[in-house]
Amino acid sequence: MSSNIEDTKRTVERLHNCKATCLEDIVVVERFGGGTVWKGIVHVFKIEGHHQTNKCYAWSSPIEGSTKRRFYAVLHVPPIDSAAKAVIASIEKDPKTDE
Repeated sequence: MSSNIEDTKRTVERLHNCKATCLEDIVVVERFGGGTVWKGIVHVFKIEGHHQTNKCYAWSSPIEGSTKRRFYAVLHVPPIDSAAKAVIASIEKDPKTDE
């Protein structure tokens, strides 16, 4: 498991207070108005010990002007039922995302 996946896994476990295991990676490309608003890999984690779900979508993006990354961990709870919907929800929550 690469360092980025390990960091993402730790973020899922810390944010959602559960054990996480990476199931798969999904490439997501979100377009709007003829342009790409986000493109990247979303890691799908099986989570154990969470009272709402057994799955979480997580990824990271570089922080502009920094060497650090911002981590996202979105639970698989309605209406979030896919990696793409998790990314859309994060974009809607933080419209400054311009990956």
